[in-house]
Amino acid sequence: MNIKGNLPLLILHVLSTGPRHGYTILKDIKQRSEGVLGVAEGTLYPILHDLERRGLIEAFEETVGGRLRRYYRLTEAGQHELARQTDEWKRYSQAVNLLLGGAS
Repeated sequence: MNIKGNLPLLILHVLSTGPRHGYTILKDIKQRSEGVLGVAEGTLYPILHDLERRGLIEAFEETVGGRLRRYYRLTEAGQHELARQTDEWKRYSQAVNLLLGGAS
């Protein structure tokens, strides 16, 4: 399933539970979707940079185990955008379920 269009929402949701570095974001999406939603690193980082440019997330660096790691965290604007996109997704998925004859 192609999740590119929904990836910003998924990233914002993962970051709503706390700061993460890129690899952990990928791992969390795959794990929380029970392996259904896999994301390639090459897809993730341009979206992270766009979310950062838009002020929805911010990056910071920490040294962990002697290695410098870049982490991302949700901003206040990101929290508002997450709420907006979540509501939009719920309306969309409910409409699709109605169309397909399933329950929401």
